[in-house]
Amino acid sequence: MKMDAIELAQLAQADAEPRYDIYAGIHKAARAMFADSLLALGRMDADDDAERADALARLDALLDFCGQHLAHENAFIHPAMEARAAGTSEALAHEHDDHRLAIEALRGLARRLDKTPLGQRAGLAHVLYLRLSAFVAHNLEHMLIEETAHNAVLWAHYSDAEIAGIEGAIHAALSPEESAFALRWMLGALSHPQRLALLADLRFHAPAPVFEGALGLAREVLDDTQWARLSRGLGLAPAPGLVA
Repeated sequence: MKMDAIELAQLAQADAEPRYDIYAGIHKAARAMFADSLLALGRMDADDDAERADALARLDALLDFCGQHLAHENAFIHPAMEARAAGTSEALAHEHDDHRLAIEALRGLARRLDKTPLGQRAGLAHVLYLRLSAFVAHNLEHMLIEETAHNAVLWAHYSDAEIAGIEGAIHAALSPEESAFALRWMLGALSHPQRLALLADLRFHAPAPVFEGALGLAREVLDDTQWARLSRGLGLAPAPGLVA
C-alpha cells in the first residue's frame, strides 16, 4: 500500500468543505462485520456444534456481503471513475479479483472444517482464523485506499449530487434482503450524527414502511441510551417506561 498517496489525498481534503462520501457508511458496516466474524472464529470451540454453526454462519454472511459489495463497486463506482479519469480504478479492480479467490478459499476451508471429524478440528479452525485475519487485513488497507485515493478522484470529477446518484443506483440494485442486512450493520456501526442523518433522509425520501422498517432495525441493534438519543433527534415519542 502506498501510504504517501493516501496521506496526500487526506491532506488535500483536510481543509476543504466536507464532500459526499460514498464509502463511509458501508465501509463502517464492513469493518464491524470483519470484527464480529474474527471474534466469533477466534473464540469458537470447533468441536461444539452450536458454536461452530454460529461462527461459520457469521463467516458465510460476511463472505456473501463482501462478494456483493465488490460486485457493486465494479459495476457502478469503477465505471464512473473510468468515465472521467481513465485508469484510476485499475489497481483496486485487480485486487477485487484476488478478493474473489480469497472468498472462495475461505468458503472451502469452512466446508472442510464442518466435515472434519470430532477431535480433529482445532488445527483447521486455527488455519481458517488466520486466513480470515489475512483477508481482513488486506481489505482494511483496500478500503482505506478507496476512502482516500478513490474518493479524491470522485470528488475531483463529480458533484455531490452525482455521487449520491451513483450510490442511489447501487441501492436500487440491491434485493430487499441485501438492503436490510447492510442497513442493520450500518445502523450499529455509524456515529450518532451519521445514524440520525441516514434515518432523517429515509423518512424524507423513502415510503413510510421503509422508514418504519429501518427504525425497527435500529431499535434491535442500539442500546437504550443510543435509541433514546436517536428518538430525540428524530422527534419520536419515547416508548413507555423509557426515558428519552
